[in-house]
Amino acid sequence: MTQRVLIIEDEPNIADALRFLLTREGFDVAVENDGAKALDRLRDLAADVVILDVMLPNRSGFDILRDLRAGGGTAPPVLMLTAKGQAQDRLTAEALGVTAFMTKPFSNAEVVETVRGLAGA
Repeated sequence: MTQRVLIIEDEPNIADALRFLLTREGFDVAVENDGAKALDRLRDLAADVVILDVMLPNRSGFDILRDLRAGGGTAPPVLMLTAKGQAQDRLTAEALGVTAFMTKPFSNAEVVETVRGLAGA
């Protein structure tokens, strides 16, 4: 069964690069660029892994993560991929229940390896 990844990222170049990398590795990849639509898209897609940016239009990645973890049930693992790499951002993400945290710029191999691990693939 193909693992589904939802990339929540508003920068087209980054979203396209991630989509290319993960599709090449056999993942089914979708992209959402609007923070306000992210949770609905996640529910519709039933993603196995989420890659989440912090700075998004209309809603921050921290808010999305908070709601995702507060929703109860089984929420997918979340890789927070952000240019906001300060220690406080990492601590905030961890307090909200992030599964993995990575800063931009990122290593392609590290992203693929992390997503594979989160997907159990």
